[in-house]
Amino acid sequence: MKAKKTLSVTLAAAMAAGLLVGCGGSASTATSTAEAASTADSASTAASTEAEAPAAAGKVYYLNFKPEQDEAWQDLAKKYTEETGVPVTVVTAASGQYETTLMSEMAKSDAPTLFQVNGPVGLANWKDYCYDLSGTKIAGDLTSDTYALKDGDQMLGIGYVIESYGLITNKTLLEKAGYTVDDIKSFDDLKKVAEDITARKDELGFSAFSSAGMDGSSDWRYKTHLANLPIYFEYQEDGIDNTDAIKGTYLDNYKNIFDLYINNSTCDPAELAGKTGDDSRNEFLNEEAVFYQNGSWEYTNLVGDGKPFTDDDLTMLPIYIGV
Repeated sequence: MKAKKTLSVTLAAAMAAGLLVGCGGSASTATSTAEAASTADSASTAASTEAEAPAAAGKVYYLNFKPEQDEAWQDLAKKYTEETGVPVTVVTAASGQYETTLMSEMAKSDAPTLFQVNGPVGLANWKDYCYDLSGTKIAGDLTSDTYALKDGDQMLGIGYVIESYGLITNKTLLEKAGYTVDDIKSFDDLKKVAEDITARKDELGFSAFSSAGMDGSSDWRYKTHLANLPIYFEYQEDGIDNTDAIKGTYLDNYKNIFDLYINNSTCDPAELAGKTGDDSRNEFLNEEAVFYQNGSWEYTNLVGDGKPFTDDDLTMLPIYIGV
């Protein structure tokens, strides 16, 4: 397959405005890698069976990153086909297996038309397969190109959703411990609150933080999301946007916040190697912890029908690292 045969996944924004797709792993039920590969091989066959669809030239194969968004993408694909006649096949990679699945699918003759590039690092791996969107209608629809992925003058990816992450906070438990979110405005404030909760853990019946598991289903929260913070502040201080090697100006801050997590958690630090993303989420759902580092993509796992929380129960605090 020639380079640039496929379009960057960000073209999906043209047909998917407003849909949330997260940037982390998820333990939600998903199409397995093997199933994804099998489905991809049958993409043409599946697309040709669309009932009574208008005649159309071409087809779309979208390799989806987020298992928890599979149903929404499938519904959208069906509606798009009904309106345009263009067959759309959505394949969802298994949780934590997107890059592996993408590599496998790209090697096939019927490779994904749309795929996701996970930021600058992903762009470095896949830029030869990304269509230059400069001058296209979707590029013109942007109110800002701040989050567009570029390689020189080429716009090779467009961010179609902006998410946030931080410390998801159970306000009710925090108040039971004698605090409100207004009491936490810095790392020192967070440390004081967390260590006080730990000191009274048996009395209160809950911990400060859900488990900071180092299993592959959970470690991306710390080796990627949390690790972004010291790098961000170093870049900001040095006035740069790229470097071959960081100086490590704020690595002590990174260590301090992670130490705070693991020493004020639902479990002993020695148990973290086996703790999963599901464990951390379930601890928070079961009100065993006040704080849970994750992002806005977790919303539907915490709030809604059958979930224990409402919008009034939760908020999100910044991850204070003392900078």
